[in-house]
Amino acid sequence: MTLDRNTAITWLGHATALIETPGGKRILLDPWTTGNPACPAEWKDPARLGRLDLILMTHLHNDHVGDVQAIARAHPEARIVGMVEATDWLEGKGIKNVNPMNKGGSQTVEGIRITMTHADHSSSFVQEDGSVVFGGEAAGYILQMENGFPLYAAGDTALFGDMALLRALYRPELALLPIGDLYTMGPREAVHAARLLGVAHVIPIHYHTFPALTGTPEAFAKYAADLPDLQIHVLQPGETLL
Repeated sequence: MTLDRNTAITWLGHATALIETPGGKRILLDPWTTGNPACPAEWKDPARLGRLDLILMTHLHNDHVGDVQAIARAHPEARIVGMVEATDWLEGKGIKNVNPMNKGGSQTVEGIRITMTHADHSSSFVQEDGSVVFGGEAAGYILQMENGFPLYAAGDTALFGDMALLRALYRPELALLPIGDLYTMGPREAVHAARLLGVAHVIPIHYHTFPALTGTPEAFAKYAADLPDLQIHVLQPGETLL
């Protein structure tokens, strides 16, 4: 599978992905590995991830950031980007290397232009003692690579009409879209998101991890039959799109 934008994306199962940028930076999106049943065993050890420059959190649900503390401590050089309430929570755990932001804002970190976008979802973290931490709101990201390549990591979200504004403003070429249904968009809604975004490439994520996530790439492809130019990259956990 090829994208030919000098960017490599390795899907680690569920919503976790490792992105290697044209400038050689390594970005971990939604760090959940040890408890992630879809993550290949060889990727569960934080050391296996290699050097990390950025860790991005879309929201504080355990199935997206369950390993953020362990990975942050194993990779103290990595900058951690997230909603301000989420990064405040991390700082309260003794992790200082954070770059807080909020929806609509942009910042350049390690040469990557990061814009935090809306996501229609909730955000909270259940701690080991059973207490619940409110994580602000869920978000997505537009990432502009060093060579100008723009991609959209939607995070967990429902379909929302303002995805059309992301197309108008940022022209993403690739989107990582949840398709699992129940807690996020299903295949039908995710295909309409691709239409609104105008992307040429989609990586389906957030499906098959649990029986409750019933959306499938096959259903996504069926609903996308009227988009013959859309390239759907169905990755197996641990597989890389180059």
